[in-house]
Amino acid sequence: MKVINASHEVILPYPDWKTAHDTILRMIEKAGRTCYKSEDKITSESASKFVRNIIKHGHEAMLEHASLTVRFIVDRGVSHELVRHRVASFAQESTRYCNYGQDKFGNEITVIKPLFFDENSKQYAIWKNAMFEAEAYYFNLLSCGVSPEQARCVLPNSLKTEVIMTANMREWRHFFRLRALCETGKPHPQMKEVAYSLLCDLQKYLPEIFDDLGGDPE
Repeated sequence: MKVINASHEVILPYPDWKTAHDTILRMIEKAGRTCYKSEDKITSESASKFVRNIIKHGHEAMLEHASLTVRFIVDRGVSHELVRHRVASFAQESTRYCNYGQDKFGNEITVIKPLFFDENSKQYAIWKNAMFEAEAYYFNLLSCGVSPEQARCVLPNSLKTEVIMTANMREWRHFFRLRALCETGKPHPQMKEVAYSLLCDLQKYLPEIFDDLGGDPE
């Protein structure tokens, strides 16, 4: 059994973040200026100011004209929260078709380390033992000729899964308000772990769109 930390990865269809930044902002500006027929004001430097202004004035519908794709590596419990976001597209690692008894999976299951248990604590030891037992029962079922989609019934909520999420920039802002910034109540700590980390990355690479969302509310 392998234990790993939750993580995220932004998947760019561009060669680098500089190209991504400029392309995304220009797309939003071009769409937004169509409303006012002010395309003649577009310059090589105008997109940044334009995007900041529309966000400042609450015209976030224009942000729907640009999107971002992210790979989340989380446990199954967090993945259930991710896919609740309606204005998004998802692809997820399937326990129906993935047979963790095969070589390409290392003949083992992979689980996400719960950040709220200290590795030296009794709670962590109990959790880890439960993961080993779940793995053993899963492989016992496979050895009895059961299919992966049937054997998965004993797999734990901590099982690692990969979720590809694509959403427009307006939906990402909504996502962060719910999952990182606690605007509608305290998020699950393992959801906040990946959501806030992603927000920090995007504030660095796309500040015009995300830096007004503030810091960690604890």
